[in-house]
Amino acid sequence: MTAADRFARLPGLLSVDDDLARRGRWLTTDCRVEVGGEPFHLAFRDGALSAFERGARLMRSSTFTVRATEEAWLEHWRPVPRPGWHDLFALTKRGAAALEGDLRPLLQNLQFFKDVLALPRRES
Repeated sequence: MTAADRFARLPGLLSVDDDLARRGRWLTTDCRVEVGGEPFHLAFRDGALSAFERGARLMRSSTFTVRATEEAWLEHWRPVPRPGWHDLFALTKRGAAALEGDLRPLLQNLQFFKDVLALPRRES
């Protein structure tokens, strides 16, 4: 299973996590997550994932983008990630990930996004 296939299971993982939905209840934004070269478009409305689309969409806008290599996501999703692979900012520091766009919604809801992006770790 590729990293993109693992990330594609995110809606199911998020739908059973009531605590994450509660913590993101004030969040409304559109973002893009790239797993390797494959983009995913996520829309959050009041903390719920209202849209999840896999693949390139022509002229699709997003507030911010989180981009990382497939290796970075696979290391990040290990049951106990190694130091340097354990956190979103650790990935950016080592050059395996990048954050682009208006980062305000990401930073205002940082722990929410860190936990959402780490959800595929539960299937390790």
